[in-house]
Amino acid sequence: MMRSPPPPQSQSNSNYGSPYGGQAGGAGGGSFAPAFGGFMNDPTAQMGYQVGKTAFNAGQELVEQNINRYVSIPALKHYFNVSTPYVLRKLLLVLFPWRHKPWSREQRPSSSSSPDASTYNYYFLPPRDDINSPDMYIPVMAFVTYILLSTLLAGLRGAFHPEVMGLTATTAFVVVLLEILGLKFGTYILSISNDSQLLDLVAYSGYKFVGVIVTLTLSEILNRGAGTGGWAGWTIFTYTFSANAFFLLRSLKYVLLPDSSASHPSAMGSGIQNTIARSQRNRRTQFLFIYSYIVQFVFMWILSRQDANPAQIKAPAAGVGKAVGA
Repeated sequence: MMRSPPPPQSQSNSNYGSPYGGQAGGAGGGSFAPAFGGFMNDPTAQMGYQVGKTAFNAGQELVEQNINRYVSIPALKHYFNVSTPYVLRKLLLVLFPWRHKPWSREQRPSSSSSPDASTYNYYFLPPRDDINSPDMYIPVMAFVTYILLSTLLAGLRGAFHPEVMGLTATTAFVVVLLEILGLKFGTYILSISNDSQLLDLVAYSGYKFVGVIVTLTLSEILNRGAGTGGWAGWTIFTYTFSANAFFLLRSLKYVLLPDSSASHPSAMGSGIQNTIARSQRNRRTQFLFIYSYIVQFVFMWILSRQDANPAQIKAPAAGVGKAVGA
């Protein structure tokens, strides 16, 4: 029985030990070149890599320390602990706060508290578990949306220029900064000491952008590009301003007018009764009213100002010019 001859054996053993089982490299070479030309095996390169890695880790640690000096990262995560149902319910609460009850934030004893102890440590529930808890997700998203929406509306009116986005962002940031400084100054003057953090005030100051976005959108649709003026624009602005003011008036009550009743969990656990004089409480109530209504009116009016379409302004001007020339 005839069989085919065996394949010719290679006279060279240069492929012996090759992991790929074939010819390695091109003509005249049977060995692999080291990775990156042997650069990573160079002791000097390894030393430089270690130095760079150490410098990077040191810089990252320095940045985290500086950030934690002003803002607590774990506390910041608490404000972004939201869910989709919470966001939808919170937006409805900001726009329609009239019949909502109760407004107090929910608290739970920490795991370190002992039932037999005379002092209990309470913590506020995250936003996903308490609709009355302030969050940072909605204010941040509303802040960015406001800037993009204002730029888009300016482009639709033919009034867009490269500085629009920067000016809008600067105006919004200055408004938020002035509002926070005013709140901190007011709490200092009124001697209000509580567990509220600066991020609480930042969150509450950002909810106004929800009403401003609704005002800009509906006014643009109803006024057909004529800005936020006219009866339609002022009607929408009046409602969104009133809803935001009522929402802040109820929500900030625990900050400016802390509950000192015996039914409050922290008051019962600690056994501390914070008595506030009637005159002091009246001043705090007046400050809360001024902030929720007067200050919010000014800031929301600044943020919701939109110029009319330039074409609509030039048309009447041209008609007046022709009449004068005639």
